[in-house]
Amino acid sequence: MLIRYLACVMAASATLLAGGCSGATTGASPAPVRAVAGHLVVVGGGPIPPEVTRRFVDLAGGPGKARIAVLPMASAVATTGSAKVAELRGLGADAFVLDVKRVDADSDSVVAKLAAVTGVWFPGGDQNRIMTAIGGSRTARAIIDRYTRGAVVGGTSAGAAVMSSMMITGDEKKVGGTRPPTDSSQAYITIDRDNIVTTAGLGMIDDAIVDQHFVRRRRLNRLISLVLEHPRMLGAGIDESTAIVVRPDGTWEIIGASVVLIFDARNARITAGTAVLGGAGTVMHVLPAGSLFDPGSGRVIRLGSPLP
Repeated sequence: MLIRYLACVMAASATLLAGGCSGATTGASPAPVRAVAGHLVVVGGGPIPPEVTRRFVDLAGGPGKARIAVLPMASAVATTGSAKVAELRGLGADAFVLDVKRVDADSDSVVAKLAAVTGVWFPGGDQNRIMTAIGGSRTARAIIDRYTRGAVVGGTSAGAAVMSSMMITGDEKKVGGTRPPTDSSQAYITIDRDNIVTTAGLGMIDDAIVDQHFVRRRRLNRLISLVLEHPRMLGAGIDESTAIVVRPDGTWEIIGASVVLIFDARNARITAGTAVLGGAGTVMHVLPAGSLFDPGSGRVIRLGSPLP
């Protein structure tokens, strides 16, 4: 896992240009890379199994040691943060709500609170609300700094989407593409270029595009479209009640109740820009809990857990 700490992590632009943080464009020198000592717990939404939450608390230091800030800005439900805090406290963590408004995102007081935490959690909702509140701010830099120094950063649904440099917003430009349906209002029914809207996320994952609720909400088309458009980046489709634990060595461990789908088009042949979007040689992995994946090599180190 590499963090392009200056060039991509805190990108100021509202919309990522094609390949922007994947290194596909611009002739600029690569940004400095910082070693990572922390973990990510990236949950695909839905009910979170107790073992996933316990793993997050353990990675934050365990009962009696974990100090966790819950940042609920993605949700419009006032009780979202307090409910998560209560759950974390029930597992022995010292947890508190840190609801950051844009006006306070560069304040010394918020940065000081984050400097003392061993974990940061983003509940679900709308990922765009998170980035509106803290994107490009000292708060975002403080979270990334805590992660690089050993803290765990976790999130579910919208809180998962913000982890990557290229963040899916949830919008598309051309519903139905050149063949818009007359009998359906369903979204993401095509595989197409220049359709899926993305923007800059927090950038703690810069080698993959994260999608969530993946199997349950049938989001294959939008992630495949992005992976074929940006083949230097993996696609990570995380189903509900399932998580990727990103380890300090960069490997991904799958935990939870369902699966993560990985799409790898780094060695694929992609159709030219004027043709219908397609690719040959794209690799797909379906990884259940217990699997271990190396995104650098694209190798599945372990597939699932042995049956008891």
